[in-house]
Amino acid sequence: MGYARFAVWYLRLVAFVNFLSAVWVSPGQDVRRHNQEDLFTPYLLTAGFASGVFTAFLAITMRRRKRAAWLLNLGLSGAFLALLAFAMVFPEIRRHPQNWMSLGLTAAFVGTLVLGRREFYAKGDRANPKLAAAVGAGGLLVSSLLAALLVDVTNQRHSTFAACWRYGTLRLVSIADFRSPGIATPNWVDVTVNGLSTVLLLAVLYAAFRSRRAVDPLTDDDEKRLRELLDRHGERDSLGYFALRREKSVVWSPSGKAAVAYRVVGGVSLASGDPLGDPEAWPGAIEPWLAEARAHGWIPAVMGAGEEAGTVYARHGLDALELGDEALVEVAEFTLEGRAMRTVRQAYNRVRRAGYAVRIRRHEEIPAAEMATLVQRADDWRDGATERGFSMALGRLGDARDGRCVMLECTDARGESRALLSFVPWGPHGLSLDLMRRDRDSDNGLVEFMVIDLLRRAHEIGITQVSLNFAMFRSVFERGGRLGAGPVLRLWRSLLSFFSRWWQIESLYRANAKYRPIWEPRFLLFEKSADLPRIGLASARAEGFLELPGLHRTHWGKQG
Repeated sequence: MGYARFAVWYLRLVAFVNFLSAVWVSPGQDVRRHNQEDLFTPYLLTAGFASGVFTAFLAITMRRRKRAAWLLNLGLSGAFLALLAFAMVFPEIRRHPQNWMSLGLTAAFVGTLVLGRREFYAKGDRANPKLAAAVGAGGLLVSSLLAALLVDVTNQRHSTFAACWRYGTLRLVSIADFRSPGIATPNWVDVTVNGLSTVLLLAVLYAAFRSRRAVDPLTDDDEKRLRELLDRHGERDSLGYFALRREKSVVWSPSGKAAVAYRVVGGVSLASGDPLGDPEAWPGAIEPWLAEARAHGWIPAVMGAGEEAGTVYARHGLDALELGDEALVEVAEFTLEGRAMRTVRQAYNRVRRAGYAVRIRRHEEIPAAEMATLVQRADDWRDGATERGFSMALGRLGDARDGRCVMLECTDARGESRALLSFVPWGPHGLSLDLMRRDRDSDNGLVEFMVIDLLRRAHEIGITQVSLNFAMFRSVFERGGRLGAGPVLRLWRSLLSFFSRWWQIESLYRANAKYRPIWEPRFLLFEKSADLPRIGLASARAEGFLELPGLHRTHWGKQG
């Protein structure tokens, strides 16, 4: 990867100098002077914010091994090298040492591209050229009209709108500093128009170099095979059933004994949970998943992997970061007795005395008309317009193929439905919480009442273990409140408690701790630390937490 690394660092350095020259007068004047008369600068070294943005964007795309970026750089740098080599024929050009240095650096960059051509393998979307052309044409029309309107409003001389449009368009597409005899605008107008040109350039570049976004969703055959793996190995991972979420794609091992389910979001190939199937066959599914991600320039990441799967992923070059813990309750060990459960027991009895009752059924036992009513109630009680969840949510309710899922319906003293919980199968004797909804006008404590009732009556449906919510950063809250906790841990706990005012971070941990569960750690797997911000954004989008215009509360897909 040496050639690609050199090319990326060259572009990064040039982008830095371009930005520096744009804000610092002295270096900027030096760069501009070297681009005039008989002096040349190396490839892409031009003072200015727009040139810095362009070069930085190329550096990012080259770092992601984009084949299209390699072709563009090779074409531009090759043409510039040919021009510079031709100019060196003239004595007045040849006599400047700076020109020889520029020739050498540009030649080195071109040579690096040629020698490292196989290191740039990431494919873009086939629709990118057409999309970039459409964005460029449409964006130029809109931005030129905006520029013309701005020039017309601020013009201190008399001129036609057509002249203002011509001036604004030339300002958008030209890097030259020019004046029009009929146009006199404040300097901030020219800066604003140049800013529009930079935005337009970024939009075109993004359209031209974007990764392939659409992948093949689960087919009926994929779903059938995944269900067969769940029948054989489903008890290994409480999140396994969520691999059947239908906007996910799947990569199979050559033997078909293992699979990785994932979704591409914002250029990130986001897998969730452990690979499905036989652990001995996991590497056979992980390797083609990573190969596909690299072939398309996607960033590979795994949300919510268990410790065993995290170890296997780590052997394939991924680093691990503990995200938090999943609350698992062993039914045989759960009890409401004892002083430690006094508060929980009192709350449970209070709700029961108020006349609430819980009905527990498999989805396949619910008549179609009644299921449709429950689905409608779940939609009505949803907090917000967006369905939350990805790694720990199925994303659907009432599908005929999910008959083994379990529905808990809580009714009040009048027999009216006031809350719903839905669980997906976790092997033959386990359940994993999928959906959690309640009427906002109902009494507090209904969800806790329903969970406790399920744990007490689990033998009715042959259940021995239940997976509840995921608690992010649980260990921070637990260890940060202990005697002797260090200043860094206490500061981290205080910061998370502050953000818990808007997002259910600490409250979710407290809500699950009352059941005295077994806490199983879950990990985020990634290749490079520099990719973590982008992975975070992609996972927030996938889970439904990040939406325009803002952020909403989060609890990893267990919707309430």
